[in-house]
Amino acid sequence: MLEGQEVYQEWRQAVQNKVPAPAWNATLSAIKFVDYGQNILSIGVPSQVQSNQINNRHLPLLEQELRTIVGPQGSIRITIHDSFDSQVTMAPPATPTTPVVTFTPATPKVGRGQSLDPRMTFETFVIGGSNRMAKAAAESAAERPGREYNPLFIYGKSGLGKTHLLHAIGNYVQRHWPEKEVLYVTTETFLNDFIRSVREQSQIALHERYRSVDVLLIDDIQFMIPRGEGFHENVFHTFNTLHGAGKQIVLTSDQSPRDMDKLQERLRSRLLQGLIVEVGQPDLETRIAILQMKAERENVVIPNDVIEYIANRVRDSIRELEGSITMLRAHSQLAEEKITLEFAKSHLGGLGRDQMVLKPQHIIDTVAGHFGYSALELRGPRRIRPLTHARHIAMYLVREMLPQSSYPVIAKEFGDRNHTSIISAVEKIKGEMVSDRELSQVIIGLTNEITNSID
Repeated sequence: MLEGQEVYQEWRQAVQNKVPAPAWNATLSAIKFVDYGQNILSIGVPSQVQSNQINNRHLPLLEQELRTIVGPQGSIRITIHDSFDSQVTMAPPATPTTPVVTFTPATPKVGRGQSLDPRMTFETFVIGGSNRMAKAAAESAAERPGREYNPLFIYGKSGLGKTHLLHAIGNYVQRHWPEKEVLYVTTETFLNDFIRSVREQSQIALHERYRSVDVLLIDDIQFMIPRGEGFHENVFHTFNTLHGAGKQIVLTSDQSPRDMDKLQERLRSRLLQGLIVEVGQPDLETRIAILQMKAERENVVIPNDVIEYIANRVRDSIRELEGSITMLRAHSQLAEEKITLEFAKSHLGGLGRDQMVLKPQHIIDTVAGHFGYSALELRGPRRIRPLTHARHIAMYLVREMLPQSSYPVIAKEFGDRNHTSIISAVEKIKGEMVSDRELSQVIIGLTNEITNSID
């Protein structure tokens, strides 16, 4: 008679041989052995999302393969296994004498940059064939900061999870090494700090801020390209100082450094010396997993046919995938109706359309007209309360309806504001929509008006 582990290994291999590679990579590869007895194979998965996926899409095949091995009474039991730390098993540290790190309650040292989002962790990052290598590299850099893949350069189109990985690295380091200082900034913030230091002749303070940290995380470095030689020089020396001190550098961009021809050559060369990984468009299995996880986080029941409808319509933006769940939840609550496929089709009619058709100008014009202002006023500096509220709604809608637009890009549409004001406005409107039914109806009405006007 086969022992439990032997049954599991034979069954696992049989399943891997039967399912398509994307399904295996996105969902099934994370399965672990828990127990076997009385023809019942207990397996563990990291989250309820993956448990739901397996139950809904793969269970008949899994049990069929088990019965081929143990007989017709074989069955599968799925549990949420709390021993999972991540979905990718990383290699052990290169230096065997490194002490084991255990969590000790302490106040993490956070650099004087932007706050890390505690929701963006490795555990909440859905992996698939398009991002597996990027996630594994990010985990490795987080587990051994400064010793693996330094600098780590993650590139890909907007809305595919690059920023999530940056936050996940920062959150992991803060959780496991509270004494290490982590600094997360966008390139715009870095540039503004540089300009201020030149104007105020405070370069020493700038160097102290950026060159004394243990982990430096910089988002959207493609915005460095058009900047002057002085800024490129400062960035180069900052990276050199950190790299020489064994500090971790992680960067994101919408293009590979190989394509950054206008970047200072030695800065570009420094970037090319590290590990460069791409985050690609998620495959169908991954898109489904992302939608299921978002639905679970939003505590909303989305039928499988609706999940598949959305996943087939939206192929190239995780942000748009997640936004569709938020929009469905709002529509469902306001209409007091269950979410069905017909309901989804009627309220997500513009989903997955060619986003090049819709421009920020069109959204701003529509919102301005609705509230009785001009587009110029929405873009301007005046801060009377009704105008500011309308401006925040316009910012929110540009972000939601044009998910490929980054915060710095949106900031330029609104009079070259600081991108942090866009982030604040978007989060403010999101928060208000939870409890303000009237605001939610206004947002939905504007969304429908904008969508219908470009049909």
